[in-house]
Amino acid sequence: MDPIKWKSKIILVKPEGATYGIDPTPTGAANAMLLTDVQLQPMEGEDVSRNLELPYLGAQETIPAGLRAVLTGTFELVGSGAAGTAPAWGPLARACGIAEVLTPGTQVDYSPVSDNHESVTAYFQIGPSLHVLLGARGTAVCTLNAQGIPIVRVTLTGLFTRPGDQARPVPDYSAWQGPQIASKANTPTFTIAGAPFVLRSYELNIGNDVQPRLLVGAERIVIVDRAEALSVTVEAVPYASYNPFAIAEQRTRQAVVLQHGTIVGRRVRVTIPTAQQKRPSGVQQNQNIAEWPLAFTPLPTLGDDQWKITLT
Repeated sequence: MDPIKWKSKIILVKPEGATYGIDPTPTGAANAMLLTDVQLQPMEGEDVSRNLELPYLGAQETIPAGLRAVLTGTFELVGSGAAGTAPAWGPLARACGIAEVLTPGTQVDYSPVSDNHESVTAYFQIGPSLHVLLGARGTAVCTLNAQGIPIVRVTLTGLFTRPGDQARPVPDYSAWQGPQIASKANTPTFTIAGAPFVLRSYELNIGNDVQPRLLVGAERIVIVDRAEALSVTVEAVPYASYNPFAIAEQRTRQAVVLQHGTIVGRRVRVTIPTAQQKRPSGVQQNQNIAEWPLAFTPLPTLGDDQWKITLT
């Protein structure tokens, strides 16, 4: 029998719709995810010891409990190729407590929501072996580094099901678009409080608190809270232009805007309208140039408006 090749992985993800935890049967033709650095923790949980009082020494039998599976992977942050059309990675975003709003022919908007979080079913297949995660929800981290590919790392937690062997689907990746490197030409906008900064790195952590809630009568994966965090590294400027120490002390809220991409249908804009800049950690250097690592907390104004990702 031939060994199972590590590079034989196929990942499918499909929203479950109105009924939580019911497999909507994703297909290779419609639901294939083009990911990198995929990891599966197939049987997370706890081992409950029976703690029997016995007249001799020895290990105790345990019972597996609180079972769930965790799937982690990274996708490239780029639009669908057509303005107003949802990208192939849309189901992954929707599983992270994010609403997807389509404006046909114009744009797609993603923003956080506090209620009615969607769930997905995820298939992870390696060789003939299929793992199914039901009722999966998750969190994500968006990263853009100069001279790198903008990416989003997603961690999905789903209800455990016993894996088995199944015929492999044929994945169709034609809906996935090629990215552009983050650069001066391809990333035309990065501003803090409306002022342009030279950017080295950008990381927006969606910060969902995802918990398994496995009770008698109902078993669910739920997003119980959210605490976003933004960190950037920029070239330092004179304090007359931007004084991060004064801003942190005065708690003046800042708008932070990033726009990447130059091709219609593939452009991505991340807007954080009211972020609190936290206490600066100091000054660092790269290539003997002074740089600031700055940390921000995106804050809501009316609610669920602390950030927005727009694809155009």
